[in-house]
Amino acid sequence: MLFKHYVIAVTGALLLTLAGCEEQGPAEEAGEEIDEMAEEAQEATSEAAEETAEKVEEAGDKLREKAE
Repeated sequence: MLFKHYVIAVTGALLLTLAGCEEQGPAEEAGEEIDEMAEEAQEATSEAAEETAEKVEEAGDKLREKAE
């Protein structure tokens, strides 16, 4: 009998949890926007670092050519 009440309580809690996940609140939406902006910033930083590395490599090649 106690087990039956436990199962009903756990099932009810799970259903309430799932029902609450359907709509996003303003905090969740803001969090997602922050995540997206952070991802975009990371991508932009990576691209800038790659471009800088290429320019440094080109400058090094030019210096080697002049030294020869």
